[in-house]
Amino acid sequence: MAGFLPITLLLFSACGFFAPVSSHLAGFTSTVKPSVVSGEDLTTKRFFFARMSNATEVPTTEFTTSYRKSTAETTTERLTGKEGRKLVRKVPEMEKEEEGPVELAKRSSRSLKVAKRLKNVLKKPKFFPKKPKITKTPKPQIKKVARHQSAATETAPQCPPLGLESLRVKDTQLSASSYKRRGLGPHRGRLNIQSGIKDGDIYDGAWCAQYKDKSQWLEVDAQKLTRFIGVVLQGRNSIWSWDMVHTYKVQFSNDTLRWKPCMNGSKEAIFEGNQDTETPVLALFDTPTVARYIRINPQTWYQNGTEGDICLRAEVLGCTLPDPSNVYTWQTEPTESKDKLDFRHHNYKEMRKLMKSVHDKCPDITRIYSIGKSYKDLKLYVMEISDNPGKHELGEPEFRYVAGMHGNEVLGRELLLNLMQYMCQEYKRGNQRIVHLVKETRIHLLPSMNPDGYEMASKKGSELAGWALGRYSYEGIDMNHNFADLNSVMWTAIELETDRSKLINHYFPIPEQYTSEEAFVAPETRAVISWMQNIPFVLGANLHGGELVITYPYDMTRDWAPREHTPTPDEAFFRWLAAAYASTNQVMSNPDRRPCHNKDFLRYNNIINGADWHNVPGSMNDFSYLHTNCFELTMELSCDKFPHASELPIEWENNRESLLVYMEQVHRGIKGVIRDKDTKAGIADAIIKVEDIDHHIRSVADGDYWRLLNPGEYHVTVSAEGYFPSSRTCDVMYDHFPTICDFNLTKIPRQRVKGIMANRGKLPKDHQLRLRQLRMRKLRITTKAVNRRRAAAAAKLVKQV
Repeated sequence: MAGFLPITLLLFSACGFFAPVSSHLAGFTSTVKPSVVSGEDLTTKRFFFARMSNATEVPTTEFTTSYRKSTAETTTERLTGKEGRKLVRKVPEMEKEEEGPVELAKRSSRSLKVAKRLKNVLKKPKFFPKKPKITKTPKPQIKKVARHQSAATETAPQCPPLGLESLRVKDTQLSASSYKRRGLGPHRGRLNIQSGIKDGDIYDGAWCAQYKDKSQWLEVDAQKLTRFIGVVLQGRNSIWSWDMVHTYKVQFSNDTLRWKPCMNGSKEAIFEGNQDTETPVLALFDTPTVARYIRINPQTWYQNGTEGDICLRAEVLGCTLPDPSNVYTWQTEPTESKDKLDFRHHNYKEMRKLMKSVHDKCPDITRIYSIGKSYKDLKLYVMEISDNPGKHELGEPEFRYVAGMHGNEVLGRELLLNLMQYMCQEYKRGNQRIVHLVKETRIHLLPSMNPDGYEMASKKGSELAGWALGRYSYEGIDMNHNFADLNSVMWTAIELETDRSKLINHYFPIPEQYTSEEAFVAPETRAVISWMQNIPFVLGANLHGGELVITYPYDMTRDWAPREHTPTPDEAFFRWLAAAYASTNQVMSNPDRRPCHNKDFLRYNNIINGADWHNVPGSMNDFSYLHTNCFELTMELSCDKFPHASELPIEWENNRESLLVYMEQVHRGIKGVIRDKDTKAGIADAIIKVEDIDHHIRSVADGDYWRLLNPGEYHVTVSAEGYFPSSRTCDVMYDHFPTICDFNLTKIPRQRVKGIMANRGKLPKDHQLRLRQLRMRKLRITTKAVNRRRAAAAAKLVKQV
């Protein structure tokens, strides 16, 4: 082929065999550092790695120099001279990166033990007489894994995980020497996979070998030549068993027939595994190896007497190399997005900086404000997007997205940061869909409800945070169980009240005990409740991770059962909302996708009633539905709670359309303004009742309201304190805009009021509304008191220090 110069080299590998390597000058190149074969220098040139008959080690200059950094002050780099002497060169430590989460590829694999041994070589005088050799049986050396951030964070290569956890690696790419049963097969050997509660089902929490010997292995087929750099290992997830691998070996191959072991110098490397079942442990190879297949070969494991099994969950780190023989590059899966956005993980400072940059680019349609602070005094920032930011416009619905309630579920955080960038860019380009959304909707984006938890998880990085680190607030509170339990209040009232007309079905007051200073309520939760009270939200969603499903209220079962279908009166519309997101999500709508963990949500079209999945008392969804006018859903957006940064562009492509379509649903149903017939002034807190739906909503301060409804014909009645009720029929169409249904209410005449009072009667008063306002006021007062007490304690501690 014109323009290409084939070059054939014969390289003598470290294992003592020759491997032909062909190259094209116009392809991917890698510079190989000088190595020594049998005492002679071998000069190398730039070459391209083609498919070889066996695995090939690729110690590139750019890679090895930065890769072999240790957490010690200096590390050593071994070179071999012509006479076989070991020369030692010191490499200074590089400055650590301060901002952003720690990526896996930035961590060092050299153990402190090895570095120390090499330093001792420096102390030996070169003129020592040779002592007679004494043959000793060497003990197997276990290569300790890197547990701290490498000093060479800036120059380390960015090799991402292959995708066992994120399901990019298919089940057919995983195989094993043996397995105990289907539920413990190789397809279950994925990092952070979660087991079911039943022991022995098809959804167990690891790969487990059938036999207990050192010949067992788990194999991953990368399907392409890949530069493997490390492995992350985890024990078995189970409430019934305690199994893990303590040490293991790694082998590579290109054909599955001949296998080459991973070496630690002149000996086969033995890597340190797990001491518990849940903490991920990273091991990086001394020399990255190019191959197609990789095997993990357990050597020791938790015995548990005679009951212990060889079980593990794993992730493999490696960079896929381009294939020069593949002329159908257009058939490969896309790894980038067409949108030019900032696809990376953002810590708190970087998030704040990005939000400010969006505001600077689009100051006319954006506003940044804070709704409160976390326990560690990090502000909860919100980005508002509207054609008139900072002001509620009559008839314009309010929408919110909340992410990061669980700090280690980070995809929602990055998606909202991408969304605000995207809407700013497209608005400036004149995208009519975005322009219409901005002009007709007031949008609020809270990317991090739990910034303290995120900072904890991000310090470990995407693959090492585990399943739970950072999930809870700094105080250890799960915020998705931290809102007031209004479900129990409602169901208790239904059981005790004999007069059905006195029952309420909306705007439930917060319980008295929840408003006290001693109540175990996170400051983040208090801030969000106050936010809900201040802004009349109509529709919202909170973004989570760890599954692929959309859940809708109720999230809590009525009799505290572990799971039970518990519908709301608006079940039909909630299912519409959930389907709108799930059907437009590229991953959820894929009929061939496999389940994430232990439940196949494809059978439910990727939507489910929250209580039918598992019981969640005190959820944000239920509180929002019963305490405010807002309908809210939970979006579980990925199997991987903390996707690697390289996966963020594809995750944005998977969710972009869904995020926009769901926002547009705020314009379904009916809306209007409730006014005084005589003065034309808006009437606040009027009750809007839809016949046959036992859930009412209220008008807001200016008298405007929004009632989300499916297409159909509805009989609507409006009532307010001091006014005669009014009714009318409203038709909801399939259009992407609401039906206008305005109401003009007539005041009760003074003469009738005087007559009622003269007969010692009482005018009907909205005691429910007054109690709700009183409890909310008390909650705000106690929140201020708690914040003052915490600030005083922090100031006292600083003074003591």
